[in-house]
Amino acid sequence: KKADNWVSNPKKTNKEERRKKRREEKEAGVEVSPRVPNTLENTREADDTVVQEADQEIIREEAMDEFADFFRGKQPKVLITTGQRCGALTERFIRELLQVIPESMYRHRRQYTIPEIVQYCKHRDFTAVIVIEESNYGFPPDRFWIISLPDGPTALFRLSSIKLRRSLPNHGAPTSHFPEMILHNFTTRVGHRVARLFASMFPQQPEFEGRRVATFHNMRDFIFF
Repeated sequence: KKADNWVSNPKKTNKEERRKKRREEKEAGVEVSPRVPNTLENTREADDTVVQEADQEIIREEAMDEFADFFRGKQPKVLITTGQRCGALTERFIRELLQVIPESMYRHRRQYTIPEIVQYCKHRDFTAVIVIEESNYGFPPDRFWIISLPDGPTALFRLSSIKLRRSLPNHGAPTSHFPEMILHNFTTRVGHRVARLFASMFPQQPEFEGRRVATFHNMRDFIFF
């Protein structure tokens, strides 16, 4: 025999009661504010490192940092290479990067060390080196180095969940136009520098008629590209 106070689904009953109460308040003319669900983003504690809009200190710093010349018309020139050995997926990933990043070119790594590659690129006016590596040969690449030239900085990112263009539904063929850059949610001081590092690899001359967009979206320290 079921208990007298037994409820089949308490959560469903509470939800129905809340809905009924909101309807009654609305009919009575009481202003009902829309409910906003709690997320990790809107419940995060205030961060002192978040850069405020029109922060004069940040504006002065960025006017003199390593990437300032790219926002004044300097054209990027990027070399892409791999680890000492690379598998087929890494090669396909690089082919797509060459289509995404204008003025980029691939060079086979051979047995050259990173310092030797950096010196080679400095003498040929490259502005950045990208190195894509695999922890285990034949597995998907999992390390993505960006070395800004001539004097740095250098950043290392871990790669995960790589999807090539052909695996996306309704994918299209890219054009040769310079893409528009979208850098979203890089709000801290470190985030500003990382965003400017990404931007320094692309010409700051978007050709909107080509409808090409390069998006870097930061969410909880994961960057979706």
